Amino acid sequence: MNRSTPAIDVRDLVKLYRRKSGHSVRALDGLSLRVEQGEIFGLLGRNGAGKTTLLRILTTLIHPTAGSASVMGLDVVEHPYEVRKRICTVLQENAVELYLSVADNLATYGRFQSIPPRDIKQQVARVLEQFELDEYRNQKVIDLSGGLKRRVQVSKVFMVNRPVIFLDEATTGMDPINKRATIEAIRNQARLGRTIFLTTHILQEAEELCDTITIIDHGRTVAQGNLQTIKSLSSRAFDMSITFDELTDVILHDLEQLPLLKLTHKHHTAEICVKGSELSALSILKTLAERYTILHFEVGRATLEEVFLEILGQDDGEEIPP
Repeated sequence: MNRSTPAIDVRDLVKLYRRKSGHSVRALDGLSLRVEQGEIFGLLGRNGAGKTTLLRILTTLIHPTAGSASVMGLDVVEHPYEVRKRICTVLQENAVELYLSVADNLATYGRFQSIPPRDIKQQVARVLEQFELDEYRNQKVIDLSGGLKRRVQVSKVFMVNRPVIFLDEATTGMDPINKRATIEAIRNQARLGRTIFLTTHILQEAEELCDTITIIDHGRTVAQGNLQTIKSLSSRAFDMSITFDELTDVILHDLEQLPLLKLTHKHHTAEICVKGSELSALSILKTLAERYTILHFEVGRATLEEVFLEILGQDDGEEIPP
């Protein structure tokens, strides 16, 4: 396969769902995107944006109403079997054999994927090490925590060397240690040239992992590019951390009147994200300093989460059939 061929190419994709009332819902509305080979790609959007629908089309589970989609140069409608031979998928639902050990889960998956018996033991050992699961190798999956169950499910798809991997909310339910091991394993696989297509609601995870990001809403692309490009769309949003000598209800009330994207507080420190220019952020500090005693402050560029909130707003969209 020519490296200039995109790993995933989606053009003007439309998917309509018919409701019992006879009305139709557009889960995808002319969506286009391109994922290059060997990159970690993040698909972001609020609930009902169309992420799961797109994932199911790309993994050949459903057909689009119009438009086209290809994986490694193969049309997902015309060549579904050939596409499936080039992908691995982790969906949100756990798919592990609860009464088998971790090692046996991996070995069984390897047999289903036609890995030669002489290679299965070696592959199991490699994946256990990569995902830091070796200490659990002989434990039944049913006895593991929810986060470890999820890590076992994610690790299974790395038993086989497929060029494209789809991960739908891969780290859901994991504690920070589980999540860190899984993220590092995903990153290592991308270094080997595999393409990772990631959907997640954990925007810090996308910010840390993804080479390129597309944000969709109501089935359409609203932003796409690398992290710097996405953040540049919200150049007027800034993080501010302000520590007061005492953070009173009166101060919090004043902060709530500002054009905020976010407000959290702990002890005497308020963490806010402000809409407006850098000058307006500094003018806010000046006004607060005239009224209250400020011990420390920091001003910085907004995070991906705050850009996401500014672009889409905070209300969930309409739920779309899966």
